[in-house]
Amino acid sequence: MNKKIRVSFIYGILCIIIFLLFIQSNKSSDKYNKNVREIKAKVIEVDDSNVVKAGVSAIGFQELKVIAGNSNYKGETIDVENQLVGKLDYDNYYKIGDIIIIAVKTENDKIIDAKAVDLYRQNYLGFIFLVFVILLIIYARSIGVKALLSFICTMFILWKFLIPNLLQGKNPLIIAFITLFALSAIILFTVAGFNKKGISAFLGTLSGLLITLVLTMVVGDKLGLMGMTSPYAETIVFSGYFDLNMKYIFYVAIIIGSSGAAMDIAMDVSSACQEIKNKKKNITQRELIKSGFNVGRDVIGTMTTTLLLAYSGGYLTLLMLFQIRDSSFTRIINMKIISAEIMRTLIGSIGLVIVAPITAIIAGILMGTKVIKKLD
Repeated sequence: MNKKIRVSFIYGILCIIIFLLFIQSNKSSDKYNKNVREIKAKVIEVDDSNVVKAGVSAIGFQELKVIAGNSNYKGETIDVENQLVGKLDYDNYYKIGDIIIIAVKTENDKIIDAKAVDLYRQNYLGFIFLVFVILLIIYARSIGVKALLSFICTMFILWKFLIPNLLQGKNPLIIAFITLFALSAIILFTVAGFNKKGISAFLGTLSGLLITLVLTMVVGDKLGLMGMTSPYAETIVFSGYFDLNMKYIFYVAIIIGSSGAAMDIAMDVSSACQEIKNKKKNITQRELIKSGFNVGRDVIGTMTTTLLLAYSGGYLTLLMLFQIRDSSFTRIINMKIISAEIMRTLIGSIGLVIVAPITAIIAGILMGTKVIKKLD
């Protein structure tokens, strides 16, 4: 068996194992009620007599009959209630044939109450993920398998390390540093290998993000942003987590959000320097650093716009609302939520501008040929 095929096979097995561990470890732990569990079910009957419709929204509740799916109650017919509060971003209006998730309360292993939770969407999400995996492996081959491994490891670290430690009230900045260190090492060394290219990208990413984190703290304090503009921040606090430092968690979210682009540009610059070194073996450190700077400038030109589009896309409907109300520029730009997003975009862009030259300098020093001046 070809060495590359063997390595790809091993990485593929590791991806599957880690993914299965991730899925298994995230099954509902029923922290708040040991007698409540969530199961899949199919809607077979709908009663809308208690629903009052107002335009596109609805208030009241649906009475559903469902057949339980993959659980100890498979095949059982269950009466389920679906509450509607008139908020389209939370409500689900079900019809016959829908596959849904229901929360069932049990007593002596019998269902005594059941409520609709949400549509069952993970089958379609799983299909999209499968398409992503296939295309990634077809195009990138062994590198694609390595990228998939780092992708799954990233999910695992965020879900099993970053989030639990933040919820426990530990210092968000320390937890963020450990997370970034681990993510950068896993992603960059898995893809590039533990060599000069990988080390250059790793050190460049970490140095740039640490400088960006300090800048985030300084600017965040001046803007008076306390982190409550983040989605569900208020819900978390009023769920009993009053001691969480939401301001620092907001800062962490900014850095984590921009870390992917930072790793991308660091790897671009480092890979370019490696290619140049391979083509010109005797290139000096100064020449290689200059070449790295030139590559970094080209990449930054598009990456900063990428961040702007990514963040503004998430608030497209809010921007549409401002157009409808004809809000003034002064009012828009000084709103908390807009200031937070502008800060997020600019800090992320500054991070890219910092990472590129740092990576070029490190790569030039590590890969370039040192010029030794001869004494006459």
